[in-house]
Amino acid sequence: MNEPLPIVFVHGAWHGAWCWSALQAELDRRGIASYAIDLPGHGSSALPLGDLLADAALVATSIAAMDRDVVLVGHSYGGAVIGEASAHTDHVRHLVYLTAFVLDIGESVMSLLMSLPRADVALGAAMRQRDDGTSVLDPSAAATALYGNCPANVIAAALQRLSPQPAATITQPATAAGWSRVPTTYVRCTDDQAIHIEHQTIMASRCDSVHTLHTDHSPFISAVVDTADILEQVARGSAMGDS
Repeated sequence: MNEPLPIVFVHGAWHGAWCWSALQAELDRRGIASYAIDLPGHGSSALPLGDLLADAALVATSIAAMDRDVVLVGHSYGGAVIGEASAHTDHVRHLVYLTAFVLDIGESVMSLLMSLPRADVALGAAMRQRDDGTSVLDPSAAATALYGNCPANVIAAALQRLSPQPAATITQPATAAGWSRVPTTYVRCTDDQAIHIEHQTIMASRCDSVHTLHTDHSPFISAVVDTADILEQVARGSAMGDS
């Protein structure tokens, strides 16, 4: 088999590097190295919360420090980050959008959502805006929106780790579209209650290959083996989509 490229994970809104632990353990069993980044102000990061460009700059700097080619994976909002970050480093060989936002230059997460057909998901009811310009999630509603197919004990642990998300991360426009420069894979999740499957399908049309998982918004927990199968194909240079 081909020597696999290492995988770098970028989490989505309200999350941290912690969310990738089960998937990383599965990749370890397959001999595939992976690294998970805490975006500023999330997880164990001591940095202040920032915006899209600050998040992307951290990812690009982290990859540059590794000084080797990688597969860059972004989940949800993390898709916006990897598209921006990958345009500022020559070490990204492949982008994987895991039920994630694929932004073009000048688009923000919010503006892209507003341009798509109306489609209601449970995430909207879970969000709570705060006076400091951040949002948090109501735990009971977040369980449905993010973790519908996950084990109850894992959901309980994940909900305790969620952290505030700055509004600037979803309103700031992208200045780059890395997906236009390097090969890309999109992973659709049909039971997602955070990003509607119709929206995923539209964004996936910007990518080179598409895979579909019949699971929720958090396949790194709910579909660990299936997600690892896709990532292994990419890391070993044999990625093929299913649609």
